[in-house]
Amino acid sequence: MKPGGSSGRLHALRFESQRFRLLTIVVGCFLISLTFLLSSRPDATVFSTLSPRESLEDARIPAMKMLHRSSSGGLTRDFHVDILPQQGESHDHLQQSVDQTAEKTEWVKDTVIIQEVAGERSEEAEEAAERVAADSGDEAAPAVEEKKQQQLPVKLQDAGEPARTPEQTVTSHSVDRRPLCDFSDARTDICDFSGDVRMAANTSEFVVVVDPSAAAVSHKVRPYPRKGDETCMGRVTEITVRATGDAAGAPRCTRAHGVPAVAFSIGGYTGNIFHDFSDVIVPLYNTVQRYRGGVQLVMANVASWWLVKYDKLLRELSRHAPIDLAKAGAAGEVHCFPHAVVSLRAHRELIIERKRSLDGLATPDFTRFLRRALSLPRDAPTRLGDGTGRRPRLLVISRGRTRLLLNLDAVVRAAEEVGFEVVVNESDVGNSIEQVGKLINSCDALLGVHGAGLTNMMFLPPGATMVQVVPWGGLQWIARMDYGEPAAAMGLNYIQYEIAVAESSLKDKYPAGDEIFTNPTGLHKRGFAFMKRTLMDGQDITIDVTRFRPVLQQALHNLAAK
Repeated sequence: MKPGGSSGRLHALRFESQRFRLLTIVVGCFLISLTFLLSSRPDATVFSTLSPRESLEDARIPAMKMLHRSSSGGLTRDFHVDILPQQGESHDHLQQSVDQTAEKTEWVKDTVIIQEVAGERSEEAEEAAERVAADSGDEAAPAVEEKKQQQLPVKLQDAGEPARTPEQTVTSHSVDRRPLCDFSDARTDICDFSGDVRMAANTSEFVVVVDPSAAAVSHKVRPYPRKGDETCMGRVTEITVRATGDAAGAPRCTRAHGVPAVAFSIGGYTGNIFHDFSDVIVPLYNTVQRYRGGVQLVMANVASWWLVKYDKLLRELSRHAPIDLAKAGAAGEVHCFPHAVVSLRAHRELIIERKRSLDGLATPDFTRFLRRALSLPRDAPTRLGDGTGRRPRLLVISRGRTRLLLNLDAVVRAAEEVGFEVVVNESDVGNSIEQVGKLINSCDALLGVHGAGLTNMMFLPPGATMVQVVPWGGLQWIARMDYGEPAAAMGLNYIQYEIAVAESSLKDKYPAGDEIFTNPTGLHKRGFAFMKRTLMDGQDITIDVTRFRPVLQQALHNLAAK
């Protein structure tokens, strides 16, 4: 044995022993770590059961995408969308539900597959995000269906693009499955429906093509808000509204429109300014204002003079020339729309009730619309003591045939003595609505006997005063309903002067003890025609100026500077 050989082998054994101990420590640490990981994730598996191809496909699909969307209120919301492959389904299938957490974060729980092209979200993804926003309670978020039905067609038409066929239009939104018509209102029946809508003018018929599995229904509607008045409604064309699943059997379009249609009649009692506004123009504004001019008016029982008289107002309500149903029918036209409303949403006489309006409109919104449409300059009356030294103007409406104010000159003198500048005018159906509007708007108070001429109060500036002289005969209720309540709704000061028997010409026609004096309201049971003939058109008025002077003073006092 060589010297030093024994010590060399001993040194080598010691080195190998150290390496073994080090390896043992490393392996032990690895096993301890692996044991710890498995115990902390009991659902974990060491080996994947997927094939290499399946694993690669999984790797290509991220477990979660985040849609980032800012709400109209300035708050930022993150929408977390689970994305998982569905066996046998394409990636453009959309399915979504929302659950709002306490932190105002919406989580899309159901599977949503979103295709992205060139780094942009697809139309389906945009719809999904919009639907989430609409469902989240955000007031500024538009209803997705309404947005597609109204905004897209208007945009196409305004851009000068050719109108889509109804078949193309109907595929852009889901089928409207609401009832076609609502017959519950006391004043008007109204039909409101969306989809593939076809108006066959020759049969005065609106046909909406629905799912073939849906039941076919049909309704008849007279589109004028005097429901129950047989005399009036007998002058109104009846329109049929029906749903059919037979698209091939439905009328074929001769013209397609990209905007909704609103159909109504200007028959009935129109030609009287009160009925022109209460039955047509006020309800029309309430019905179509939501479309901001992007609406097609369809009119039955058209009178050309009526269109000329109210042309400026109609142009403000619709950018499109109205369709005369009778003329379109004679030409065999079939007009097609994505949405249609048949009849008008009417509330009370000359009044739009905010709580009933679909768009939260009220009577002052309508009077502002009138002043804007007719370029009426004044939105406040002259005030006493405002430093200008001007006298407030009182307009007295002089009737020419019935309910005459027999001592008009004496009333005018009394008004001037009180402090008014007085203007006398007889409202006539042939007067230009612009000229009448400008005259009334230049005044601070209006005075007249109960009748259609008082409708002109709508042109007064808010804060002005309206004085209604009520004929004898228990007519207080109708006076308030027709003009008193509307005046208050318009923001006017209202004074009602009810004449005494001595001021009525009826005292010269009937004996003192007649029922017309002792129990006039009892005569109302004989019907409105009798009331109108006897108590309205059958009397003239001679105002007791002494009794009436405090009324004039109150009207002037209402204009005191505040």
